[in-house]
Amino acid sequence: MLTNNLGYPRIGANRELKRACESFWAGKITLEELKKNGLQLREMNWKTQKDSGIDLIPSNDFSFYDQVLDLSLMLGVIPRRFRDLSDLDSMELYFAMARGYQKNGYDITALEMTKWFDTNYHYLVPEFVIDQQFRVGNSKVLQEFLEAKKLGIITKPVLVGPVTFLWLGKEKETEFNRMDLIDRLLPEYVAILKELEQAGAEWIQIDEPYLVTDIDEELKEVYKRVYAQLVRECPNLKILLTTYFDGLLDNTSLVLSLPVAGFHIDLVRAPEQLEAVLSVVASNTYLSLGVVDGRNIWKNNYKDSLALMKRAAEILPEERLMIASSCSLLHAPVDLETEREGSRLHPEVRTWLSFARQKLSELADLKLLFQSNEQGVIEIFKKNKEIHERRSSFLEAESGKNAFLAKLSLKDGYRDHPYSKRALLQKERLQLPLFPTTTIGSFPQTMEVRALRSEWKKGVLTNAEYEARMKSAIQSTITLQEEIGLDVLVHGEFERNDMVEYFGEMLNGFTFTSNGWVQSYGSRCVKPPIIYGEVSRSNAMTVAWSVYAASLTSKHVKGMLTGPVTILQWSFVRDDQPRNETCLEIAAAIREEVSDLEAAGIRIIQIDEPAIREGLPLRKGAQDHYLKWAVWAFRIASCGVSDATQIHTHMCYSDFNDIIEWIAEMDADVITIECSRSQMELLDAFANFQYPNEIGPGVYDIHSPRIPTKEEMVSLLSKAETYIPAERIWVNPDCGLKTRGWEETIAALKTMVEAAEVARQQVNQVV
Repeated sequence: MLTNNLGYPRIGANRELKRACESFWAGKITLEELKKNGLQLREMNWKTQKDSGIDLIPSNDFSFYDQVLDLSLMLGVIPRRFRDLSDLDSMELYFAMARGYQKNGYDITALEMTKWFDTNYHYLVPEFVIDQQFRVGNSKVLQEFLEAKKLGIITKPVLVGPVTFLWLGKEKETEFNRMDLIDRLLPEYVAILKELEQAGAEWIQIDEPYLVTDIDEELKEVYKRVYAQLVRECPNLKILLTTYFDGLLDNTSLVLSLPVAGFHIDLVRAPEQLEAVLSVVASNTYLSLGVVDGRNIWKNNYKDSLALMKRAAEILPEERLMIASSCSLLHAPVDLETEREGSRLHPEVRTWLSFARQKLSELADLKLLFQSNEQGVIEIFKKNKEIHERRSSFLEAESGKNAFLAKLSLKDGYRDHPYSKRALLQKERLQLPLFPTTTIGSFPQTMEVRALRSEWKKGVLTNAEYEARMKSAIQSTITLQEEIGLDVLVHGEFERNDMVEYFGEMLNGFTFTSNGWVQSYGSRCVKPPIIYGEVSRSNAMTVAWSVYAASLTSKHVKGMLTGPVTILQWSFVRDDQPRNETCLEIAAAIREEVSDLEAAGIRIIQIDEPAIREGLPLRKGAQDHYLKWAVWAFRIASCGVSDATQIHTHMCYSDFNDIIEWIAEMDADVITIECSRSQMELLDAFANFQYPNEIGPGVYDIHSPRIPTKEEMVSLLSKAETYIPAERIWVNPDCGLKTRGWEETIAALKTMVEAAEVARQQVNQVV
């Protein structure tokens, strides 16, 4: 039996990659120094996995920004707007595609970014044209294989599969089916595999997670043709076809008929698929069992995993079995051992946890447990069993009963009247102009702001000193927004370390790491809270800051909250009860906060739900169930206010076409969405459905340092007017401004306000 890991976090245990990339972008280190840092991280990751007893260690799972962008560059999928940058070093071109390029007389927008399946990881969307040509350029996958080989480690190179790669992209410039490009793409994959074969690779992992979605018969034939050719052209290379995030279901027969050496299946997300797979798997096939959760942080239950392993061993010989992480460990924090003395982790909960490095040990343990009955091995099993029993006892003792949820009724999820009537009351009360301008919530989190929070938490600052300094920051930001000319203001969220962690810190049932970072995109890392028990609210969380900000201006200040679905999705969630039950607990807590904000005089309340699309199951058959409880949770959180109070929500980097009716069911008065990178393409869904409420399509991409022009923003607003009536359009950035600098933020917001004024004048001229 082999132990198999699908991928390892590349950020480093102390976010070394983040610091190196940001230092390079700031001009503090050279390109060679950046590359050296990358090599050091790769070597450390390979050695860690080898020392942990992993047999199949991945390579090419490392990336300076994104693995899909790596593949795009490697295959020559470079949008035409970047062709003039061909003189740049390939790494500089790579970062230009990721972040945009605005210097040396150029002003080039970045690639669109969206969620990797149903995770909070963002990938850079490949752009394909009808005459697309593919050409293997850099040899990153070969280079990293050879780097590991020098260390004496024969790795398993990882590639996103050709069909999934095309599916992840978008057609540009003209209408065509990007899957028609497969015959041009396939020879380049063959060339890559042959290079690896000649260099001494034995296994290659080809990721095809698209195989756990609903695919038609035509695409099934494409899969058959693609993998028949890859195997025929590279007969001595063992291909491990890898799926994750769901089960194969109706694609089982197709996948198991493909002539590859082995298959990986996710038995954490879909343990029930094992029987169907075993019923058709060939006896000479390798089967990788994804029994260790790559997306959550709880210790593996060895009893359950061993049961799956033993069942597989009844059909396949042990030497044909692999045990593996369910998916890449990219989605897990790096190492629990970095949570040293003084960590915020609840001491009891800490004993229940397993991060990426610990998950490697779990794979080694499971192999030992399967193969040996020695006393030392039995003790490993007993200890694991005791931990799970202790966890159950602790949670049972801590549980209570939420009085509101106990008497929850249908009326609790509805406003008094529909939007059409509410809008009249809100218009009269708020007195906002056409194309009202606002931001999504956060303003730049400078080093000074972060230091202020840190000093307060360490006790260097007293509560009074901290509050005074925070109020000063809020006052300056309110004044700045008034000077810029924004219509609806925000307090800036300087007191918040993270839009989820901040709320979790004031809710019961949460605990936190000090160093449990996970990559979200590029150098952006998040530190998800851990929901271990029943969630409830003891005190107000945002009211004092919002009320103070409102006291400084005659303009409206939004109350800013994170919604229940996003708090759920962006946390590591307890796995001992259904997720929808945990989500309702969070919704009840947010509802209390919404009511308190309204009672304190806040007339506009934003409840952000950027993750609602992210949680959508990959299979259509399971989507309605999820959407029903997700929308219900939002409504429970938002519907406890009067009709005159305006409820906003924000969503970003999501395709709404297939769920637009459910978005409308959320019944927010105003929805703000990311639109600038897609050039308003996302509004197609809202136009075709005739979305009834107000929309703020983002006109400013905050994930890029590039500052857009007024003409560009006016053009985007003009496009928006072809989808939405002018009287229902808001003007705002794509997302919060937390990651941006003050200089670029001020310049972009001033331009945005000017663009809104131009849009107003254009409408008035028509009238």
